[in-house]
Amino acid sequence: MAIISSKKQPSKSDGQDQNGALPLEEAIAPAPAKPPKADLLQPEAEPEERGKQEERLRPQRLAEYVGQKDLKEILDIAIRAAKARSETLDHLLLYGPPGLGKTTMSLILATEMGVQCKITSAPALERPKDIVGLLVNLQPGDVLFIDEIHRLNKVSEELLYPAMEDFRVDLTIGQGSSARTRSLKLQPFTLVGATTRVGALTSPLRDRFGLIQRLRFYELDELTQIVLRTAKLLTTDVTSEGAAEIARRSRGTPRVANRLLKRVRDYVQVKAMGTIDQPIAAEALERFNVDPCGLDWTDRRLLTVMIEQFGGGPVGLETMAAVTGEDAQTIEEVYEPYLLQIGYLNRTARGRIATPAAWKHLGYPPPNTQLSVL
Repeated sequence: MAIISSKKQPSKSDGQDQNGALPLEEAIAPAPAKPPKADLLQPEAEPEERGKQEERLRPQRLAEYVGQKDLKEILDIAIRAAKARSETLDHLLLYGPPGLGKTTMSLILATEMGVQCKITSAPALERPKDIVGLLVNLQPGDVLFIDEIHRLNKVSEELLYPAMEDFRVDLTIGQGSSARTRSLKLQPFTLVGATTRVGALTSPLRDRFGLIQRLRFYELDELTQIVLRTAKLLTTDVTSEGAAEIARRSRGTPRVANRLLKRVRDYVQVKAMGTIDQPIAAEALERFNVDPCGLDWTDRRLLTVMIEQFGGGPVGLETMAAVTGEDAQTIEEVYEPYLLQIGYLNRTARGRIATPAAWKHLGYPPPNTQLSVL
């Protein structure tokens, strides 16, 4: 299987009309998106996790993919049916939190269908010519994966409508009064869109996907299998108990589990400690400020401030930002989601409240009565 990446070419004048139509000769491939910065426990991919070295850690076949049992069954049926009819797969929309395997699933689909997969992201498709360049170069049956598809601009999104439904794209040839529109036929292809915010997609785009599937967080036993598999590929010795300890602190996310395994591997190698077992994994992750529940220093700091200075809350977001020195948007979008997910934080109309579970985890006796959240 080949992964074809788009290379940035010198741009010309956009040469498009008011409707966003595009001259045929200016269709070029998109430039790669600039990856976001992430830390050890964040599910977004770090720059070094996007290279070819990481590709070998991805499962290549549906049978090798660990977890997401219901999704695998649905896709297996779709793949077998498409092969039996000698057709392309229906367009697929995958949504869910980052780091759960949406890109990996698109690569597996391409491998199972015996076609190539082109990968891009919506922020890279700034101009209509970018997406047209991808579409006209697709081979029959190819998979086009668009990450963060909810961030497509309006013109690029509207170019996808006829491409998804009729496998054609409308281009403008010439300018001014001599301009004319030409419909260019495309090869049948499968669009796989990935998003963390399915509600941000417009209804016309969302309705054009034949399959819409959600990826869930992984269970402990599934993450343990993933850690053991990755350790084998990295030629790292790890016991089942050591893998379970890493999985327990991975926030239900395979990307975080693989990242923690690498850091533990580094620690063991430098300390010359041999095989990674449960005590060694726990010791290494404590050094990286990752506790048994997957909380890092900042997570614990937020909860500690709420308990010690505000009696557990309620406390406003801006107040928390001022006291901790963190940006309010960072607290709301980066740290709070996991604390809400594991039941350590409640959001109310009056502010944030630390739950009794958070008090116990941090070693504080929980209050006898909870403040009313009404």
